[in-house]
Amino acid sequence: MTTSHPEIEIAGRPVGPDHAPLVIVEVGINHEGEFDKAIALVDAAADAGAEVVKFQCHIIDKEMVPTDMTPGEISSESLWDIIKRCELSEDEERRVQAHCVQRGVTYLSTPFSREAADRLHAMGVPAFKIGSGECNNLPLLDHIAAIGKPMILSTGMNDMASIARSVEVIRRHGTPLAVLHCTSMYPTPYDMVRLGGIGDLQGAFPELVVGLSDHSLGVWTCLGAVALGASILEKHFTISRDWPGPDTGISIEPDELGDLIAGSRAVWQARGGGKTILPEEQPVIDFAYASVVSIAPIRAGDALSLGNVWVKRPGTGPIHADRFDSVIGRVAARDIEPDRALEPEDIRDFA
Repeated sequence: MTTSHPEIEIAGRPVGPDHAPLVIVEVGINHEGEFDKAIALVDAAADAGAEVVKFQCHIIDKEMVPTDMTPGEISSESLWDIIKRCELSEDEERRVQAHCVQRGVTYLSTPFSREAADRLHAMGVPAFKIGSGECNNLPLLDHIAAIGKPMILSTGMNDMASIARSVEVIRRHGTPLAVLHCTSMYPTPYDMVRLGGIGDLQGAFPELVVGLSDHSLGVWTCLGAVALGASILEKHFTISRDWPGPDTGISIEPDELGDLIAGSRAVWQARGGGKTILPEEQPVIDFAYASVVSIAPIRAGDALSLGNVWVKRPGTGPIHADRFDSVIGRVAARDIEPDRALEPEDIRDFA
């Protein structure tokens, strides 16, 4: 199909304004490093209708130096300990990927190092999702973009100038790219989601697919983003927010995921168009509109007034209510019985 709208393709699935939004189900590290939980999360997402399930590929000694730093209000545990506990081995990642294939969903993962990107490339992932923390990591972006697979870039914690530099690094490889507006707060208060950022990205990069990676509670802001043109939606996902883990509290559960998938498609179908009358509205017009009718016996030569004509349903009469003022004061051309829709021939010199 020929289109002037931006578009990329992930595992054969076209993504862009001409297609229903792609919902990326972000399992991330909500499995807490437990392989069986990872499999259960894939199953729950697939059962809810997911197209894409995304994990995080951590090889801790390749992505960070040992540190006691904590991730702020997200957890009091050190970042090193969290990531180390939540690592999956390459064998486990491959088995999760195979299970995704079995369940008919696309497996994606976010690399946090060159080695993780190379591992995922060797695993045959169809695209790379880049987290906001790596948005301005130009050496890593350059390494991944050189592989040539589509990239989806989250842009939290970065302004337009920083994002433009990152986009330039990726695009000079000719790599297909989508950018996601994001606010890196967990959870993000609704008044700080700033859906206006979607328009900023669309204006700055009209050639790119634009979406939202959302950390607010629930699915509402994602639905609003679709109305503003978001073609990709990313949300953290868990089977239960009662599970332990730094991201479970901001995650949506299976029933909410189902609502997000169905709701985003509904909003996508509803957006666009213009304020015109549809031919399909005619049956409702017929009964909902009002026509000018007689409300008392009228003799030929009588003046038409508020005392003998008014407007009533249905709208099937030849003179609709919006022409009522042009009827008042005119003269009846013939006798008219009560409760009848007036016709132009009933009124002298009426066109």
